[in-house]
Amino acid sequence: MTPVVQLAEGKISGGTKTDLNGEKFHSFLCIPYGKAPVGELRFKAPLPVEPWEGVKKVITEDKIAFQKNILVNPNAYVGQEDCLSLHVFTKKLPSEETKLKPVMVFIHGGGFVMGSHETMTYGPEYLMTEDIVLVTITYRLGLLGFLSLKDESLEVPGNAGLKDQVLALKWIQRNIKNFNGDTNNVTIVGASAGGACVEYLLLSPSAKDLFHKAIIQSGSTLNPWALKDFPLSEFAKFHGKAGMTEKELLKSLRDTSVREVYDQQNDFIKSKKLFADLCLISPVVEKPNPTAFLTEKPIDIIHSGKYNNVPLIIGYNDGEGLFADILAKLKMCDARVMADIPLEQMLPYQTNFTDTQQVKRLIDKLRNFYRPETDPIGRINLITDAYFAVGVKISAKNHAQVSKYPVYFYRFTLNEGLNLMKKMINDKRPGACHSDELGYLFKNALAIDLKDEDKHWIKQLVTLWTNFAKFCNPTPSDNNLNIEWKPIQNGKLNFLDIGKELKMDVNPEPDRMSIWDDIYQCINNK
Repeated sequence: MTPVVQLAEGKISGGTKTDLNGEKFHSFLCIPYGKAPVGELRFKAPLPVEPWEGVKKVITEDKIAFQKNILVNPNAYVGQEDCLSLHVFTKKLPSEETKLKPVMVFIHGGGFVMGSHETMTYGPEYLMTEDIVLVTITYRLGLLGFLSLKDESLEVPGNAGLKDQVLALKWIQRNIKNFNGDTNNVTIVGASAGGACVEYLLLSPSAKDLFHKAIIQSGSTLNPWALKDFPLSEFAKFHGKAGMTEKELLKSLRDTSVREVYDQQNDFIKSKKLFADLCLISPVVEKPNPTAFLTEKPIDIIHSGKYNNVPLIIGYNDGEGLFADILAKLKMCDARVMADIPLEQMLPYQTNFTDTQQVKRLIDKLRNFYRPETDPIGRINLITDAYFAVGVKISAKNHAQVSKYPVYFYRFTLNEGLNLMKKMINDKRPGACHSDELGYLFKNALAIDLKDEDKHWIKQLVTLWTNFAKFCNPTPSDNNLNIEWKPIQNGKLNFLDIGKELKMDVNPEPDRMSIWDDIYQCINNK
């Protein structure tokens, strides 16, 4: 029988799915949580969804953010502007069982310009083997989600995509009990840009009391792609709109089709010859305003300790940098830029790029240590460190210094049959690529005919993550993993190596990290 759930906004009916163990669970797809951000609402902070009459069927995935479907066809657009929706998966409804379950909320990545909660990539079948309620959300991307204007009267200060996530978390507080979810036990989880989003939610006063634990996978607000002002004047000039006021430019962007907005965005990004083609549109620090999400630099907020402190898992993959070649082979970016790394784009965003002498010194440090032009492994390590690992490590250490809650640090090294990105091109090189761990948390279209060992690796990672959601400890005393994951303690960077074996160790890649300590010291000393 099709389940019907009464929400604060109206009734919905969903469907059923089957988990990895063959057990049934309830599925509710693309439930709207926000009003369609179209017309005058384009680029603005989101508004709650309006109530509806009757029973809304939520059994199809028809609401994902407008974007280029570059994994399938680099020239094809998918999605729509009316995209503010979320999926909910639960084993039992209140009519079947009254016990409330831990809630896990997943925020997808994609460089703030692509990605969605589609089940072909983020299928719930693995996580739903555990007794949790799973929510996956979508949010606005690209300029639609992150356009930032200085004219306060226009009410487009930026970070609309992050504000979408806050609205989704508020929806969860209002409604998740109707799916047997515990509003007092919500864990937010994100990977890549989604991981940075999770850390942004930690730092934003607007997300206070909306979650209770957090898992950050391969992303940090301190990564060079995670915080930057969009070069609006260059964008306007590129499109023959130089001299326009922000008000005039906003009107032109609202008066055109959503496809034209994205064409303008993507043509401009390609002209910049950026590493990964993804790293130009990001969150920003806003001026104080009624809808503000972030009004201080992330590192300053972390150092203050005055943010949403919660228990935390945070980590990265040992071969993150492999993603550069994989993206190039999938034609998701300019292969020439990927091959000839623009080293200035590897530097932290705190760098004073107008000081050309300092920039040259820092680039020379990177070139002399990693030798990316002649050493293929050095090249991969440079991308791993610059784009992901260094920011993640600094975030982990800083959170551990100021938080009263445990910070569990990990390095994912598993290189088996379900590594997501490597599986796309059958990459046989050693190391776990960026996003590879997602293949063990979520079913995807490539995961067919699973072997017993595949199921073993799935269970290992799913158990760690769901234990944390349930017990605030990924390895409670009665766990079957035969390991105690020790948090960072007294400045000691304990970490769990998640590979074919689970092993505790201390301070990963110390030689590589010391180079970045030198770079940050140079930047801070100006």
